[in-house]
Amino acid sequence: KCTCPSRKFPCKHGLALMWMHTDDAGAFAPAEPPAWVLDWMSRRRRAGGAAATPKAEGEAKSMAAASETAAPPELDPAAAARRQASAEKRAADTRRQVAAGLDDLDLWIADQLRTGLAAFVAEAPDRCRRIAARLVDAKAGALASRVDEAPARLLALPSEARIDAAIAELGKLTLAARAWRAAPDDPELRREVVSTESREDLLANPDAPRTRAVWEVLGERVSARRDGLVSVATWLMNLGADRPRFALLMDFFPASAGRRSGAFAPGQRFEAELVFYPARAPLRAVVAERRDLGEAGGDEAWPAAPDADPLAAYARELMASPWRLEAPILLPSGRIAEDAAGRAWWVAEGVTLPLEGGVPPFALGVEFAGAAGVWNGARLRLLAGQSDWGRLAFDG
Repeated sequence: KCTCPSRKFPCKHGLALMWMHTDDAGAFAPAEPPAWVLDWMSRRRRAGGAAATPKAEGEAKSMAAASETAAPPELDPAAAARRQASAEKRAADTRRQVAAGLDDLDLWIADQLRTGLAAFVAEAPDRCRRIAARLVDAKAGALASRVDEAPARLLALPSEARIDAAIAELGKLTLAARAWRAAPDDPELRREVVSTESREDLLANPDAPRTRAVWEVLGERVSARRDGLVSVATWLMNLGADRPRFALLMDFFPASAGRRSGAFAPGQRFEAELVFYPARAPLRAVVAERRDLGEAGGDEAWPAAPDADPLAAYARELMASPWRLEAPILLPSGRIAEDAAGRAWWVAEGVTLPLEGGVPPFALGVEFAGAAGVWNGARLRLLAGQSDWGRLAFDG
């Protein structure tokens, strides 16, 4: 029995347990039911009209005693070999389906180029939704989400910049598809095309990079996705000399759950060990262990920009993972200016970068000793900056 409201029996949760037992019976071991299970069984009996009695509880415990005496399933080598062969067959089937979906994607991209990018930009939501649905059917769920969100990224840009951005979007999709065909077992490419490994799998992965340092929360971005989820992206910066310099924490929850209170506040500093998802240039991570610094710590200064050209770091990121949509960068000293059309720019010695969206009026003309932002190849989204007034947050 299950607490879910499904009218089917067995429900999907029961079927999932049966499937897990078939795949790996050794993971199931006899044990005493927890107290909350006994309490739940007792309440189920009361709801059904039968009064809860010591006998009922005794029956529940006798079931547990019987399960303890039951012999565990034998795992003979032949059964283990069959399960292994079944798992390999499912993996091969998934790989074939993903490859077929990527073939459809290549044809779709060729069609967009043949009919013209202006028409593609004008009809991007409908066109991307159709190919995204086909990618979902082909089990390329991660790439499907990326394609489905592409129109929102394009339409957020000025009209004169959308054609160039569309070329970059389609080109990166092509690169991701070709890279996956060359190395379908690569963890980073599987994450880009198929799905992301769970937090538990990442923490148990001995090859996942780990970094313990003092981190500062640069900013947070909350956005609604087309699949009904809300994504929360939290950007962190390593204040020490260790690499990687930045980290990205991702969290997702249903939009129907309403607004959640954030686990981090912009400007907050803490010591933590982060476990990064394996990648050519590790960025996304999860917090394995965290310790607040209190009033005594957290006085580390911001690191200096490693290059005179702030886009040099972005170029290195693209050389490592050319399908990446955006990357965080450290900016040298500069200020924010506004042109006659009201568009904001980051102005530093030898470089001028257009900013995404508006900026607070009080930040115009302020001299920044340094700043951090996210560059997507067309626009810079400022996260935070250090000024004579102290730390200023732009994305929170």
